[in-house]
Amino acid sequence: MMNKRIKKKIIVVLALVLVLIGSGAFVFRKPLAMLAFDIFLSDRVVSTLEEKSYKPLDGNRGVTTPIVETVKPFSVLLLGTDQRGHETARSDTMIYAVIRPKESKVLLVSIPRDTYTEIIGRGKKDKINHSFAFGGQLMAKNTMEALLNHKLDYYATINFVGLRDAVDELGGVELPIEKDIVNKGVDHEKFTIKANQSIYNGTDALNYVRYREDTDFNRTKRQQVFLNQVANKLMNLNQIIKIPQLLDIMGSNLQTDMKPKFIIDLSKQLLNGSKVQITSYTVMGESIRLNGISYDRVDKEDLKFAQDSIDNWMDNTVPTDQLLMPEDQDNAE
Repeated sequence: MMNKRIKKKIIVVLALVLVLIGSGAFVFRKPLAMLAFDIFLSDRVVSTLEEKSYKPLDGNRGVTTPIVETVKPFSVLLLGTDQRGHETARSDTMIYAVIRPKESKVLLVSIPRDTYTEIIGRGKKDKINHSFAFGGQLMAKNTMEALLNHKLDYYATINFVGLRDAVDELGGVELPIEKDIVNKGVDHEKFTIKANQSIYNGTDALNYVRYREDTDFNRTKRQQVFLNQVANKLMNLNQIIKIPQLLDIMGSNLQTDMKPKFIIDLSKQLLNGSKVQITSYTVMGESIRLNGISYDRVDKEDLKFAQDSIDNWMDNTVPTDQLLMPEDQDNAE
């Protein structure tokens, strides 16, 4: 058992560090925040991630897989599921993300859930979000790689239900809602999100990304906005002390094949760098009907620009001012 005197010293040091982080000592905020994280939280975070979230796709946790250096660009398949109870999980969000840690920049390439494409491992075409229902993360990853013609380094699956409590723990998020959002369809869950609130709680935020009664494109845009707002909140140094609670809340709602140490090193690098800048791009499609079912047929020019953007962002030699942006596609037309 820890000596009472030593325990008291640790508590005093922690209190001092947290006071300094929250005070006007801005020059030292980042180094102190990292020190507090390393001393008091790092081991617990590793343990929680290892126990609850680390899920390699081959199922073999004992195999040492290569880890991409945190200074080089790498890619992650972001899967947002909306599983309730014991029902089959649906992948409502599928995003090819490129992270450039050195510059604190992130590219999110979103593929609408109804995109009609080859489902790798099923031998047929279907809505891309069905790949997750048919074959989990592995089939979703293989299908996304085939569509965008780029490999993925990692995957991360988040159940949006788990995000509800996480958003509340963060104190809510800002959302650009200028008109009440009302889900009132006969077959849909009923809810109303009031417009022009300064902060939205976890329930409203969850409903914001769930709302179905407009286009698939708008739904995808809302998901991008939500992820951007959550990322900004998480990158706030004042949230560091909440990391263990957030991980406990997320629990099995977060699954990834990124190793815990890699996640910690990445997080510290992003926190130490400039403010994270997120660039979002959505591959549009044309609505079609096949055998009475609605799909989105991907726009070839959009798809080509998405592929070019991933090439561009993944190239470590490309300087920041030469990274492709969504407006570059408009300028080229």
